[in-house]
Amino acid sequence: MIIKKITDLEFKKYGHVLEKYNCLELIEKMKTTPLPSDVIYEPSIKELENLKIAQDLSIREFGELPIQIGYCNGNNYLLNAVEYHRSSEINVAVTDFILLLGCIQDIKEDYSYDTTNIEAFLIPAGTILEVYATTLHYAPCNANKDGFKCVVVLPRDTNLPLENKINKSGEDALLFAKNKWLIGHKDTDLGAEGAFIGLNGENISIK
Repeated sequence: MIIKKITDLEFKKYGHVLEKYNCLELIEKMKTTPLPSDVIYEPSIKELENLKIAQDLSIREFGELPIQIGYCNGNNYLLNAVEYHRSSEINVAVTDFILLLGCIQDIKEDYSYDTTNIEAFLIPAGTILEVYATTLHYAPCNANKDGFKCVVVLPRDTNLPLENKINKSGEDALLFAKNKWLIGHKDTDLGAEGAFIGLNGENISIK
């Protein structure tokens, strides 16, 4: 698969690089977080949320909405699923990693999605990035054998368990957690976890 750069024109529809943020303290704090052989996601880490950049992001990027700052770390080479939120997501690349991205507009009427639409982008370490609400994404992939570390900033309570039973019809069938709509691939265990399985085509690997 061709790995594109975030400076390429193809990236513009998915997100953009944020300016005038100092991420050094945040990246330093992330050095103590785990780097497992699989993938770990922690939606909210108080140590990260207590940093000055947290207030700046809440005000400038989320219009003073309460936010959570967590991380997604580990090792991964597969697409496995795509998800979207009703809001942008901010990522900070602690290490280099690859994002597999698509557009919500390419989801079909039956809520299936063709994985041939996915594009891959290398996110260099030190980059702070807005991923638009209309961008399909999931866990980062390794840019090298050393794994990845990615800070994830979202409106508070995103990705936490749902509190209400949802009638699983139409788009509601995709609602997998708070502010998280997900389409899984059949070659994963996500269906057993209650996820909607609707990715058609190869479970893309960047290996």
